[in-house]
Amino acid sequence: MPSGPVQLSSVEARRLAVRAQGLARTRPKAAVTRRHVREVMDRVGGVQIDAVNAVARNHDLVLHARLGHHPPTLLAEAAHHGDTFEYWGHEASHLPVALHPLFRWRMEAARRGEAWSTVVKVAQQDPRFVMTVRDAIAERGASTAGELAELLRPRQRPKGAWWDWDDTKAVVEYLFWTGEVSARRRPDFTRVYDLTERVVPPSVMAVRTPPVDVAHRELLMVAARAMGVATADDLADYFRMKTTDCRPLLDTLVRRKSLLRAEVEGWRDLAYLDPEAPTPRATKARALIAPFDSLIWYRPRVERLFHMNYRVEIYVPAAQRRFGYYVMPFLLGDRLVARVDLKADRGAGVLKVLLAHSEPDAPPAGEVVEPLHAELSEIAAWLGLQRVSVMQRGDLAGKLALVAR
Repeated sequence: MPSGPVQLSSVEARRLAVRAQGLARTRPKAAVTRRHVREVMDRVGGVQIDAVNAVARNHDLVLHARLGHHPPTLLAEAAHHGDTFEYWGHEASHLPVALHPLFRWRMEAARRGEAWSTVVKVAQQDPRFVMTVRDAIAERGASTAGELAELLRPRQRPKGAWWDWDDTKAVVEYLFWTGEVSARRRPDFTRVYDLTERVVPPSVMAVRTPPVDVAHRELLMVAARAMGVATADDLADYFRMKTTDCRPLLDTLVRRKSLLRAEVEGWRDLAYLDPEAPTPRATKARALIAPFDSLIWYRPRVERLFHMNYRVEIYVPAAQRRFGYYVMPFLLGDRLVARVDLKADRGAGVLKVLLAHSEPDAPPAGEVVEPLHAELSEIAAWLGLQRVSVMQRGDLAGKLALVAR
């Protein structure tokens, strides 16, 4: 008779998740290089991009949590050398370039209109302008949306909110969705667009596009390795796929023994276990986790794994925020034990801790504040800031301020 699901305790599940994300490994003592970035990318399957720079940009904070001090140019170098490409993974993400063929189904879906309504609407209403923009990129080479707009169709009104795109920006984003153009980033974070065949290495472009179900299966395996143990919903969300599409594929992966079924203490739904996942032993992880780190992408999973109700409050009006604008959970061992609201005051050379709050089942404050301060100090030094300053807000603030003196 076939054996039943693997039985895991909640502690074992947390340890598997932390180790799978590369957060339990010792950070490099020597200079961090592109090789280290490739290792992180291969482990987590992609790093989300976000423009908010309250501390540092999300992608650099993700690398810091795993690699420590690193040059801020590393991801740009990885893209320039063809190690990564930018596309819609979980959200806008730096992805290992080997995954490009596995996302071509999403590019094709965008051509059928399965993308943001803003970009699809412009493309459908003015297909000739789509070709005009594409031809301009082909002729000019790498260009920003603003440069193309000035050349082709200057904006007729002042720019409003973030998403107040002109027609040219909407079209280049449509071409980005469909994979006809790709993008790299300037130091100021501006996207620079070029034809995909001039960005993605020829060896990758030559790889045959797999059928959709094969691509989905492969992406599920990337997600499973990056998560250690996960439910169907967890796995589908990692690369924004539909759970209904993924369930039969997960059954196939179980039959092939590529995944194992697992039951986790306290979890309602069946889970899937990476057979190659390391034995879930105690970890010495210590890291501040960025709001868009892949460890905490899927909020129901965060609650299930870590018993933390975490919400990003960046877009919440200030008066309605519970914890703050840029709140980073603190990982200690296999638990999220605290959260801090941080701001880098570069003019004053200070990393400001606007709030320091412990989680309900965290260890005593004395066991948390010293490693937390050590991690804050490392981030401050990496950013070139001279000190950490703690405001008196949150139940950990007083003790953390004493350590920070």
